[in-house]
Amino acid sequence: MIDIAWRSGRASVMLFGVLEDVRVNDRLTIPAAELAWRFSRSSGPGGQGVNTTDSRVELSWDLTGSTVLPPVLKERAVSRLGARLVHGVLTITASEFRSQLRNREAAADRLAGLVAAAIAPPPRARRATRPSKGAVERRIADKKRRGQVKRGRRGEMD
Repeated sequence: MIDIAWRSGRASVMLFGVLEDVRVNDRLTIPAAELAWRFSRSSGPGGQGVNTTDSRVELSWDLTGSTVLPPVLKERAVSRLGARLVHGVLTITASEFRSQLRNREAAADRLAGLVAAAIAPPPRARRATRPSKGAVERRIADKKRRGQVKRGRRGEMD
């Protein structure tokens, strides 16, 4: 499906389902039907094709409207990605390569990495520990030894 919108006298093309699914991990794959691709001109220096090629890529995924994630993982992802979401949609922009294909791959990889980090289980709680009595004594003895060395370096004052 192709959706063409006119912005400031220029057509902006949004493609739905252009590429294959985005694999996040062994259990989760975002289907291509839920992804929205948008292409525009990259900024910065270029060559002859700088004003003609749409190499900048925007990949959008509606996280809150997605049916892929179970409610628990969706809630976790929304809380961790809250600052990056706009109305529940996660948007990734890639324009570091001159080729649109490489920018598409970079955007898909970045989306997969962000989602994988967002749905990862929280780390185990740290168990509070104390240094052993021997470790404390060794540390203090080392400090005293170091102080003795420094005191020994002092010259005799006249």
